[in-house]
Amino acid sequence: MTRVLHIVPALFGGPDGIVGGAERYALELARHMAQRTPTRLLTFGDRPREVSADGLVIRVAGPGWRVRGQRTNPVAAALFGEVWRADVIHCHQQHVLASTLAALTARVRGRRVFVSELGGGGWDVSAYVSTDRLYHGHLHLSDYSRRVHGHERLARAHVIYGGVDLTRFTPDPNRRPEPRAVFVGRLLPHKGVHDLIQALPASLALDVIGRPYDDRYLRDLQGLAAGKAVRFRHDATDGDLVTAYRAALCVVLPSVYADPYGGRTRVPELLGQSLLEGMACGAPAVATDVASLPEIVTHGVNGLLVPPGDPAALGAALDLLAHEPARVAAMGRAARQTVEQRFTWDRVVERCLAIYAGENREG
Repeated sequence: MTRVLHIVPALFGGPDGIVGGAERYALELARHMAQRTPTRLLTFGDRPREVSADGLVIRVAGPGWRVRGQRTNPVAAALFGEVWRADVIHCHQQHVLASTLAALTARVRGRRVFVSELGGGGWDVSAYVSTDRLYHGHLHLSDYSRRVHGHERLARAHVIYGGVDLTRFTPDPNRRPEPRAVFVGRLLPHKGVHDLIQALPASLALDVIGRPYDDRYLRDLQGLAAGKAVRFRHDATDGDLVTAYRAALCVVLPSVYADPYGGRTRVPELLGQSLLEGMACGAPAVATDVASLPEIVTHGVNGLLVPPGDPAALGAALDLLAHEPARVAAMGRAARQTVEQRFTWDRVVERCLAIYAGENREG
């Protein structure tokens, strides 16, 4: 059987890991792939260790070298041995030195190597010369990701999307949503939480679930929330998320290209994992019409799309759902169906294995 090695700079969670979408994506994909073929996940941390879970072998190599002191750009000697023993290597994050070294080693070894761009990065030779040709394939999380990275005409670029664990994220069979919207994600300016708090109608409460990464932004959000029914939660577990999604009127992702401090990004969302999780729990999605989000949300069917940076439009969408329970129920059912049909980890694994084997399979 094909031995697959996934490589990601940091493990999801743990004392020396990172709680982020990229880290979670790599872990979940590797965990579900391990049910089909021998799979290892190589990552880096302060304390070297190896653990097995659900058939997946996770190796944390370290302490390694942080390239130019960058925490999200580590390298350790264990990388070369792991790549040498694998049949297929799947790197997560192209623009870090570990991925470039893994790709070069795989090429010397005559092994197939692929990469998924999950946002972020650090110092790498790709800052000076393109490393695209080092990889046999670029596996994007969305069609938007493929376009924004200039790969829409590249035959080796595929869209694999992402998945949700449908046994963990499930609807409440007796669902009666509370008048409460839920946001889940990192508290960073491009996430648009400031617009959401400003937009919140008096008829709704709001849970803002996620870790703060910008002290100024958190203070500003708390100021906007004064006098409103807004609750900040920075330490929610997966179980807490499921409970929140199941009870929510809707799950909201109000990301923006331009933040209130003058910052701009072309990739506010490569996929929108929190939308998928909430939708799997039967909550309609409310999202801005940016980046990949229209690939998930079909306006008026499984949720609502609004222009980015427009609190009035966002507030109108929330107020509409607050007063139309029948529409909320119908959209919630369609949201769950969307995830079941298009966004399961089994489907992502199938796409990856087919592409690893040289087949061109998407959708």
